[in-house]
Amino acid sequence: MKIAIIGGGAAGYFAAVTAAKEASNEVHIFEKTSKVLGKVKISGGGRCNVTNVVFNPVKLSKSYPRGERFLKKAFGKFNGEHTVEWFKDRGVNIVAEDDGRMFPDTNDSQTIIDCLTDEADRLGVQLHLSNTVSKLTPNENGTIQLTINDSNQVFDKVIVTIGGQPKLESFNWIKNLGHTIEDPVPSLFTFKINHKPLTKLMGLSVSDARVRIVGEKKLNETGPLLITHWGLSGPAILRTSAWGARMLYNRNYQFEILVSWYNKLSDQELREYVNEQKVVLKKKQIKNNNPFELPQRLWDYILQRLEIPETKLWLDLSKKELNKLVEVLLADKYQVNGTTKFKEEFVTCGGVNLTEVDVKTMESKVVSNLHFAGEVLDIDGITGGFNFQAAWTTGYLSGKS
Repeated sequence: MKIAIIGGGAAGYFAAVTAAKEASNEVHIFEKTSKVLGKVKISGGGRCNVTNVVFNPVKLSKSYPRGERFLKKAFGKFNGEHTVEWFKDRGVNIVAEDDGRMFPDTNDSQTIIDCLTDEADRLGVQLHLSNTVSKLTPNENGTIQLTINDSNQVFDKVIVTIGGQPKLESFNWIKNLGHTIEDPVPSLFTFKINHKPLTKLMGLSVSDARVRIVGEKKLNETGPLLITHWGLSGPAILRTSAWGARMLYNRNYQFEILVSWYNKLSDQELREYVNEQKVVLKKKQIKNNNPFELPQRLWDYILQRLEIPETKLWLDLSKKELNKLVEVLLADKYQVNGTTKFKEEFVTCGGVNLTEVDVKTMESKVVSNLHFAGEVLDIDGITGGFNFQAAWTTGYLSGKS
């Protein structure tokens, strides 16, 4: 069987090596650029966040704003546990960090790239760089003709793994086949906040914060928060951006957020704690006695934001000042005016409508012998290795078929 893989990314390579191993298939990868596995190379700061320790298919699927129900079935066939075993069988040890993310023990993404490319070479997968597929034409006998760099080639099966595309026009050649395309919009982005006193704290992080979108009860995420020179980033922000991708796009990225800098206590518990600290620290200056385990620069910023003099003693704090302190610690409000790309973790939601794809084989329900894998599908996950896991899973199932 002659098989074409369109796209040399994570899903493409996993589909290719799986298909090549299944039988004496002739497998070709067509990559429009001069390099393969580019996103693997730069992901996780060059370490490659391969997957996440959440192996249970049901729990794992809940980390996908788009594709949860679809992936729950797919993960029953191939999940993070299978991914770890697959790489281990090929000499690559995948280890977990405290936050659940999993990386190769070399802490080098090149380890993953070498593993995939070596496996492809071993199985005889043929790679074609700088080859652009501009048209796909189904034939009456079930084969598919591809127009590649202005020449035509015929294949028994085709797996499309072109990744997420920022523009709807990039899907036109798939749309012309009769497929429904969900409009692509950004996911996993950071928030631009034009508040200089805050952005002066760039580089400062809080390990356990909470971020909420004003007016959206369901958009309520926790985790590490990072202050940057343009606004706010970090896992708590990225998760919020993923779950709210379409809604925030429709708002033209103009919205308000509430930041909880101290996410350990409820409103009532924090009020009681603050009153207790007023008694315990009564004759001590508030600037030099921060009972909230916050970075000193952030504590100074909060005091300035509340217009509380640095020399003021805890016992001299008024009831009004104490109330304001609790309010800022739990619900500090900021206006977001736009987004920025988050390094290499930029992900797009949207793509091929999942109702038109067979979850068992990733085959199109519109065109026989046409399969999809990876981010070309309307699937995207939150940060933490989940997007790569979706690529491995869908790539495996499409190649296996």
